[in-house]
Amino acid sequence: MSIEKVKAYFKQFGMEERVREFTVSSATVELAAAALGCDPAHIAKTMSFMTPDGVILVVAAGDARIDNHKFKETFHTKAKMLAYEEVEPLVGHPVGGVCPFAVNDGVSVCLDESLRRFETVFPACGSANSAIGLTIPELEKCAKQPVRWVDVCKLPA
Repeated sequence: MSIEKVKAYFKQFGMEERVREFTVSSATVELAAAALGCDPAHIAKTMSFMTPDGVILVVAAGDARIDNHKFKETFHTKAKMLAYEEVEPLVGHPVGGVCPFAVNDGVSVCLDESLRRFETVFPACGSANSAIGLTIPELEKCAKQPVRWVDVCKLPA
């Protein structure tokens, strides 16, 4: 099970006990924010894309949206999200639980600048009912290495 893989991954950081599992779904930004009792912007959503260089994950603030122009300038390709049925085999986690931890080999992780507004963010942990609270330095340290910072999102007006 994906969440067990993520908990085992966090063991190397001594943080496995911080992974939270809910009795309700946290599969979307809104559901995760309700489960955690926080603002949706603080949810660190992980979106999966196919590029000519392979699969990339972009972790962004819950209120951010991909800016197609910025994405193309950064990755030199159009933003093409993985299809539902491609996500788990290519990334290693199911839709609703995609996160930058314990992902398949060959998957690259990018953290979007939209996250830097917050002290703590809440990414999923491999299942549609899990999350962990991390500071930005902790997220940088715990995400699959090497981590690359990008600016490919736009915030609401």
